[in-house]
Amino acid sequence: MQALFLVLNKTEQLNQVLKTLYDCGVRGATIMNSTGMGRQLSRQVPIFASLGYLTDGDRPYNYTIFAVMKDDKVPRVIDALNRLLGDLSRPGTGILFTVPVGTVVGLAPELPATEVQAGEDQRNSG
Repeated sequence: MQALFLVLNKTEQLNQVLKTLYDCGVRGATIMNSTGMGRQLSRQVPIFASLGYLTDGDRPYNYTIFAVMKDDKVPRVIDALNRLLGDLSRPGTGILFTVPVGTVVGLAPELPATEVQAGEDQRNSG
């Protein structure tokens, strides 16, 4: 199992990100408002005020989304998120990383791959 974390700078794309996760078979995620270090320092510590150029306009926060999933889903999710958000290595896009998870209790059961695919086919045909 892996915990996938996405710090989403493009907050207007939150619903699209959640739909993408769902379409990849991820049935649960947690969303938190978050603030980057550069933004916080530029507002609170005068010596770091020049870091303001690193922030994106007046956007006060990011979303940090995390989800636990089986290892085999991670490549598909990362590929789909890269297609949606663009190259995550570009500045201002976001950060994505995974962390191995040893034990999980309370994770919603996954739908079999055939049900996930059937749901995608049904949405795409309508």
